[in-house]
Amino acid sequence: MSLLKKLAGETAVYGLSSILGRVLNYLLVPMYTRVFAPGEYGIVSELYAWAGFLMVFFIMRMETAFFRYGTKEENRRASFSTAWWSVLASSLFLALLIVGFSSQIGAWFEYRPDQYSYIAIFGLILAFDTLAEIPLARLRLEHKAIRFATVRMVGIGLNIALNLFFLLLCPWLLQKGIATGLVETIYHPSFGVGYVFLSNMIASAAVLLMLLPELKFVEWRFDKALWRTMFIYAAPLVLASLAGIVNEMLDRVLLRHLLTGTVEENLAQVGIYSACYKLAMLMSLFTQAFRYAAEPFFFANADHRDAKYLYGQVTKYFTIAGAMAFLGIMLYLDVVKHFIDEPYWEGLGVVPILLMANLFLGLYYNVSIWYKLTDHTMLGGWIAVGGAIITISLNVYWIPRIGYMGSAWATLICYAAMTAACWWWGRKYYPVQYNWGRMLGYVLLALAVYYGTEYLIGNLELSAAPAFALRTSALIAWLAIVWSMERKELFVLLRKSL
Repeated sequence: MSLLKKLAGETAVYGLSSILGRVLNYLLVPMYTRVFAPGEYGIVSELYAWAGFLMVFFIMRMETAFFRYGTKEENRRASFSTAWWSVLASSLFLALLIVGFSSQIGAWFEYRPDQYSYIAIFGLILAFDTLAEIPLARLRLEHKAIRFATVRMVGIGLNIALNLFFLLLCPWLLQKGIATGLVETIYHPSFGVGYVFLSNMIASAAVLLMLLPELKFVEWRFDKALWRTMFIYAAPLVLASLAGIVNEMLDRVLLRHLLTGTVEENLAQVGIYSACYKLAMLMSLFTQAFRYAAEPFFFANADHRDAKYLYGQVTKYFTIAGAMAFLGIMLYLDVVKHFIDEPYWEGLGVVPILLMANLFLGLYYNVSIWYKLTDHTMLGGWIAVGGAIITISLNVYWIPRIGYMGSAWATLICYAAMTAACWWWGRKYYPVQYNWGRMLGYVLLALAVYYGTEYLIGNLELSAAPAFALRTSALIAWLAIVWSMERKELFVLLRKSL
């Protein structure tokens, strides 16, 4: 129970920063969807999708290798130094390539020449973000959640402030004729969405500067033998990460190329899908906070006598939280949809599908811990590759036929299949006591409550106030059923904690 309390406490700290930070970042989405046309926002979505792929090669999963070999205090400094020098070399090399060939890459993307600078800025963003990952991983491993959260929040706050400055304040000052000369020296309307990337680059550089004190632990030598061990461990995780990015991001890349419209029309569809994807990713707020706390927790407690039972309990409560998030978003989608501008609402049909996909992705993170703990990372890589094959095949088949709805269904099927495969395979190497019957029951009950409520509202033709009351009652009813199923166990856990 003390371990669960510790995990819950750190998840709360990470969660506060993650949720607050994501909420603040999400508040930029309504501005983007109002300032930029769907085609322009599609450029933002496309480049961030590519950034996800490239980040894997920049970091080479050295942060997870650091968790694996730096858990023991006596090995931490050497592992930290080795990971840092490795990431420094890879990030600088790749960033220089991207910056140097930005014009050629921009031409390949069919961007206008004045947009080629976006590529160079992205190369620098990737370098700064990668160099910050290893120091941030050390903070997580040493349970310095508050400092971790502070650094992340400062970076997010600066990014938001710069977005507001460039996209709202500067145009307003020009419109009003205030300090025109000064504004025109730092702001050019034609740069457009480039200010989104420029703001990110400045904020990422600031985060790296704030983490410089952590670099005092870096030794001025490179342990080749240790690096080889860490690389062999991490290499299959790179494969898994690439496959994971394919599952998470490739749909936005394929939509542009497989839809049958013009480049501008396809980018508009990418923008609509991406904006609605943001609504579904509200569930990932908890998932991300959980991952920050859970990954070092799982490694640190792998030898605990009740580890497998603890992992099963953690997964069950994660499922409950995910199902509750699904209901909270879908039952009040009429309110949540105002988060994005009305021209993007045509894509709202993907939201319930993507919410379920994100829930299964969170479950996959839980059940995949076995191959990291048992050093069977190659098996995890093959599971992720299988998911990537599903993603690519279904997107290629469905996008020309049903557009971005096909991408949403492909995402759900992929994550559900990966979760099932990972659990089935993991039973042989690291069997964990998962209560699948109860967990799936809670998810199915959430689906039944949502669709049943919407059916009643539609057939009874309820107005806004009665519909809101019915939805709220449905959510309370689901929570009451879950509480009635879990209260005995929760009471036992509470007594043990006192």
